[in-house]
Amino acid sequence: MGDVWHQFQVVIFQALLYLKGITNDWGMAIILLTIAIRLILLPLTWKQTKSMVEMQRVQPHLKALQDKYKDDKEKLQEETLKLYSENKVNPFGGCLPLLLQFPVLIALYSVLGPGNPKKGEPGLMIKYLTEHSEVGSFFHIIPDISLTPQQVWNTHNYLMFVPYILLVLLFAVSIWLPQALMPGDKQQKMIGGYMAIVMLYFGWVSPAGVLLYWDISSIFGLAQQQLTMSVTKKELAQREADAAAEKAAEKEAKKKTADSSAAQVADKKPANKGSKKSKKS
Repeated sequence: MGDVWHQFQVVIFQALLYLKGITNDWGMAIILLTIAIRLILLPLTWKQTKSMVEMQRVQPHLKALQDKYKDDKEKLQEETLKLYSENKVNPFGGCLPLLLQFPVLIALYSVLGPGNPKKGEPGLMIKYLTEHSEVGSFFHIIPDISLTPQQVWNTHNYLMFVPYILLVLLFAVSIWLPQALMPGDKQQKMIGGYMAIVMLYFGWVSPAGVLLYWDISSIFGLAQQQLTMSVTKKELAQREADAAAEKAAEKEAKKKTADSSAAQVADKKPANKGSKKSKKS
């Protein structure tokens, strides 16, 4: 497993090295790598957001089921699965894209950061930069993407520290904002806020390149989330309108059938009366 993980880090670093050769900038290489990964995950993340919107739509029905079958867990499970099936909702659809991004994030942390602290080995990028006497900068915005905000703060160069702290703040906001913009209850949004505060520390001790990756990924994801939500809400509204129109058409058809049957009965009655009179005469 250790060899597989090391090879994955090598793949990430080689991709960065290739993109750096094109852009001649390590920061731009990370941005291009981020966009490439987001595009690869696009079909999954699109489904993730759709699943979250659809889950929120059925929440009132789910809560009603929970209240109705609170003393019958087996029946509740059965009715819940039926509800998901009828509304074509996958409750686990939002997990996979997030899980797939974490290995990339951790691998990038290892590539740009300490590598293997137990063995005292630096990350692949730090090793490369040292061997080639280079500095992994992002134009003139971030002097060294392998440094953490904490390390820059300790140098007491507070002017240089500004872009690093901005990356940390963007990192925290990127954790909180998608949750805040998604429809949901207040408890979920509060959890997102607490997570953002906790992640401030992770951002403080992470290499700037990792923060740059996550911030760009979040901006891309946020734009995609809003677009997906807009499209999904229109689809759901159209689906509900079609269902309502179908019900109205069925009701109208039943009404016409009933009216037609009543008319036939009404037409038959005079004819019957007439035939009776002729028999008497």
